[in-house]
Amino acid sequence: MFNNKQNNIIEILFKNIFIYDTVPKADCCLLIPENEGNMKDKISFICSECGHSEPRWLGRCPECGTWNSLEEVKVKKSSAKNAVSEKKIPVPLSSLGEEEETRFDSGIDELNRVLGGGIMKGSAILVGGEPGIGKSTLMLQLASKIKTKGRILYVSGEESLKQLKMRARRLESDVLKIEVLCESELSSITEAIENLRPVLIIIDSIQMIYSAETGSIPGTPTQVKLCTYELNDYAKARSAALFLIGHVTKEGLIAGPKIIEHLVDTVLYFDQAESDIRILRATKNRFGPTHELGLFQMSETGLIQITDPASLFLEHRDGVPPVGVVTVPVFEGTRVLMVEIQSLVVPAKGGISRVFSDKIDSRRVSRLAAVLEKHLKMPFFDVDIYVNVAGGFKATEVGIDLAICLSLYSAKTDLTLEPGTAVFGEVSLSGEIRPVPHMERRVKASLDMGFQQVYGPIMKENKHKTSESYNEYAVIRDIVRAVFVDQIKGKN
Repeated sequence: MFNNKQNNIIEILFKNIFIYDTVPKADCCLLIPENEGNMKDKISFICSECGHSEPRWLGRCPECGTWNSLEEVKVKKSSAKNAVSEKKIPVPLSSLGEEEETRFDSGIDELNRVLGGGIMKGSAILVGGEPGIGKSTLMLQLASKIKTKGRILYVSGEESLKQLKMRARRLESDVLKIEVLCESELSSITEAIENLRPVLIIIDSIQMIYSAETGSIPGTPTQVKLCTYELNDYAKARSAALFLIGHVTKEGLIAGPKIIEHLVDTVLYFDQAESDIRILRATKNRFGPTHELGLFQMSETGLIQITDPASLFLEHRDGVPPVGVVTVPVFEGTRVLMVEIQSLVVPAKGGISRVFSDKIDSRRVSRLAAVLEKHLKMPFFDVDIYVNVAGGFKATEVGIDLAICLSLYSAKTDLTLEPGTAVFGEVSLSGEIRPVPHMERRVKASLDMGFQQVYGPIMKENKHKTSESYNEYAVIRDIVRAVFVDQIKGKN
């Protein structure tokens, strides 16, 4: 007979054998429960400001530092079967053939110019701008004028079908080839894309699109990021061009996380110059340049393209120009625009000088004022400086430095430039006038616009001199004396 210890061991072995025999063999090999594929939704806490995710609730977001911004979100967990994707292998780049007709004509020449020659197939383009500036109008005109035989899907999350039809009638748009979907839920939109297979998809706007799976409201960073990624993925997989209209913040930046600008291929900003002038520029473009401008004029029938914008920002006046006004040929993309720089110098209030500039970087104005103070002995420490660009044009290139210097000098001394004078050039800290790109084209454009005298940097000897009306100088002191020589003698 067995003792008590041996009996206990035999009893344990018997129970294990009994359990093993009663369990089906197929289930014995399972390492996870049967209902693992239907796991409960995972709970995450997403920051409504920056989109940061945490597994538990925190009073303050560790990423952006915002208090009480973490919101509970249910994230559906996909099964292992759905998580397995098709295995891809690397291929030699040289083995890929050249694809024909990778771009198609948008039907709008100014938009083609900014995009680099047309709309690239499979590209995602983000269009931002202030409310009411004409983003939806531009997209509806694009949908009606685009040169393609494929289908076009216009998804509106802000307007109803009747509102879209009224706007299309006002714009005199061809609506026969436009498919309209008034929907904001992401899965419904992707289903429509799958069924329709369009060549052009317009989303108006991305801040109104939401995914029911995330659980947060439309417009939050999580929703905007997820919807942009999903729509971009659908468009690229089907070689469709995707246009996303985006809202902007009060600082003029596209609302939502910055990552959405990295997800898309092109970022376009729609700005307003004068009351009816619209400027379209690219800040990012994987398939073209970023220095081109598209110019439009807003009218009752929509946006009208401006084909000859050289004198668009000029004030046509007779006689001597006002004090502080200087004209400069600005090279934007492949075109030369004549722009007026305006300056005003008044005594400082409270003994502290300040610089006010909207369309020109105020730090550039301060630097050029310091150059004049150093090399021309002209003090600016006791005055307030106001600098503006006529027509609301935003000037950023270095070729406007000389015009700013002469404008400040004119405003400080109450001396005016001779009528028909244009200037351009970069000004260094040492007071040198440095060359800028496309100098001959700037001179030619100025003379074609009726300017008699053009002042600028010294051209290289091997370059052809455009005209005898071009006056070249090496330092800021000499060019100031040449421009204001007669008035300086008259004062003396």
